[in-house]
Amino acid sequence: MAELHELDLRQAIEGLKQGDFSSRELTAAFLQRIEQLDGALQAFLHVAGEQALTQADQADKQRGENREAPPLLGVPLAVKDVLAVADMPATAGSRILEGFLPSYTATSVQRLLDAGMLVLGKTNTDEFAMGSSTENSAYFTTHNPWDLERVPGGSSGGSAAAVAGGLAPIALGTDTGGSVRQPAALSGVSGLRPTYGRNSRYGLIAFGSSLDCVGVLGRSVADIAILQNVMAGRDPKDASTSDRPVETAVLQKKADLKGLTIGVPNEYFIAGVQPAVEAAVRAAIQALADMGAAVREISLPHTEYALPVYYILAPAEASANLARFDGVRYGLRVKDADVIEMFKRTRGEGFGPEVKRRIMIGTYALSAGYYDTYYGQAQKVRTLIQRDFEAAFEQVDLIAGPTTPTTAFRIGEHSDDPLEMYLQDVFTLPSSLAGIPGISVPVGFDEGGLPIGMQLFAPHFAETKLLQAAHAYQMTTDWHLKRPSV
Repeated sequence: MAELHELDLRQAIEGLKQGDFSSRELTAAFLQRIEQLDGALQAFLHVAGEQALTQADQADKQRGENREAPPLLGVPLAVKDVLAVADMPATAGSRILEGFLPSYTATSVQRLLDAGMLVLGKTNTDEFAMGSSTENSAYFTTHNPWDLERVPGGSSGGSAAAVAGGLAPIALGTDTGGSVRQPAALSGVSGLRPTYGRNSRYGLIAFGSSLDCVGVLGRSVADIAILQNVMAGRDPKDASTSDRPVETAVLQKKADLKGLTIGVPNEYFIAGVQPAVEAAVRAAIQALADMGAAVREISLPHTEYALPVYYILAPAEASANLARFDGVRYGLRVKDADVIEMFKRTRGEGFGPEVKRRIMIGTYALSAGYYDTYYGQAQKVRTLIQRDFEAAFEQVDLIAGPTTPTTAFRIGEHSDDPLEMYLQDVFTLPSSLAGIPGISVPVGFDEGGLPIGMQLFAPHFAETKLLQAAHAYQMTTDWHLKRPSV
């Protein structure tokens, strides 16, 4: 049998049910893996070792007493450190929240805990989820398990590295402009961003409230579907969640895509896309066609405006959301200063450079005399981007394209060029602005052995169709089974 840390989520669930190993043994195996490798990967900001083992013992006791077991009883999970877990540090990768212990748990996490899961720890993130490389964390940079000198992507880079490196069987991330899908692609795992409003945002430390989504990073689409089925649905604590009934994703047992039409947007194969990325994604699209899907070219004409639109709207929302971090109620407080000075110095010392940059951009876009010119205009163009997808989905069932224009870049390569860093999300931003679901799956490697991801999009609340197609691809390929030699 494979080493316990090599098991995917489904194998872990089945092994626990069959009694092949205990939850303590499974949890201890991942904690040992963290102890061995996290010094190099730096995927975790906080490891809850004793707490996780205690919960594992409780799960084993419950299973031994033959009580009705929740579906995910005793299975470990990693959680991105922008999601609150009661009495566990929640820093959002920022010094301004260093030492903050929430008294509540995010709904998306709580639903998994109610299903029997336990939390291994909190994973590293770009500060307040603002970044594409995890280099913006105030604590340290996470390393890509495929090449320790390269980034794992961001902002959910810690979760991506933890899953890719075998430090956790599955992990939660968040996706505002691509922060689940982009690190999934660069780290060689699968990553789902659901429809905006499908998963609760309660307990998520907000970045951009009209964009933030809680998603999953896993070793396979089938693993992701298990967690998504548990997390999805209306939450009275989050008014933005939808009342629309949740369709449980049941994945087909045959790789058959007959009757499905997949659109390929011209705007996603542009100058600047790494040749190996384009080749691998086009080969993956051909594999979908070989399974019976019809493939046709489409156009999403306002794609080029997604980057400037996002970098007006998201910073504007961040400017408002981050105003609460003022040194008065929780987190960092600079002492020996009057109230105004304390407020200024706390925010000056507590926020990192990228967060300050986005707060200033957002505040400017919202300021008197500029609101209509920038924020108001950006909202209008966002509507045009949404209409592009609506028109496309009248012709096709799904849309396919590259997740990122390149494979993982070297740590520090784009540190002095914010625009070059922002361009890493050029293919994930449009769907985020439209609020539609998207998933990234591994489809190959470049000449340097770095993973390549393809993303699929579906109409609002069509997660089942999205997951089924992505799972069908993984039934006929083995890219998702490859593991780094870290």
